[in-house]
Amino acid sequence: MEENGLLTAFKKYRFIILVLLLIVVLAGCGANTAPIDGSSTGIFDHYFVYPFSLLIKKIASLFQGNYGIAIVLITIIIRFVLMPFFIRQSKNSKDSQKKMTVMKPEMDQIQQKYKGKSSTEDQMSMQRELSELYKKHDFNPVKMAVGCLPMIIQMPILIGFYYAIMRTPEIAEQSFLWFSLGETDMLFIVFAVLIYYIQSRVSLIGLDEAQRKQMAIMSFVSPVMIAIVSFNVPAALPLYWTVSGLFMILQTLIIKKYVH
Repeated sequence: MEENGLLTAFKKYRFIILVLLLIVVLAGCGANTAPIDGSSTGIFDHYFVYPFSLLIKKIASLFQGNYGIAIVLITIIIRFVLMPFFIRQSKNSKDSQKKMTVMKPEMDQIQQKYKGKSSTEDQMSMQRELSELYKKHDFNPVKMAVGCLPMIIQMPILIGFYYAIMRTPEIAEQSFLWFSLGETDMLFIVFAVLIYYIQSRVSLIGLDEAQRKQMAIMSFVSPVMIAIVSFNVPAALPLYWTVSGLFMILQTLIIKKYVH
């Protein structure tokens, strides 16, 4: 039960974990922020950062050099590509939670039976009985772990796109809406933080009261992390995060309403 709870929490906090991992990447010593081009070396630069940089330039050229529109469109495309993984994850999660609810009385009985028994033989017997219970209800614990797959898949994509924005110098020379893409914009930072706060609150919809109370504090983590990073990067990055956050709000609402 404890392991399943950790996996569930991991999935619930995936978006926040993405932000935390991004901060770790940003804080990494010697991070390469030099302009990216065809001569840049390294597997990640070659297969992720440089292709995204080329894509940004190509789409911007279709809109009279508007790099803001290019960032918005690519962010939406990325989110649409990743959306099926999140939908499948949500379906698996709901199915697993239903089965866990049905199995819980029997699981509690098994765990109570072996309470205080720490010998290897007793622990093996408990695991054997739990495995038989899982088989009886067609419950696969591996599906709980596979639910983390969307976060794993999107990490290299999102970080690659992030560095492509940072390492494409043409972006910093352009403006979008009221702000310069190459400078920090306080108003847009506030907007990005607000979007991420809303996104974190939307993720709590449909949870029972105990889960909501347990996870409420996390509603403030991602906005704070976004604010910290945004103060130290050009406005092109908060633009990317804001569009992504808006998409995630819509995606979460759709999944919670229509995915059963």
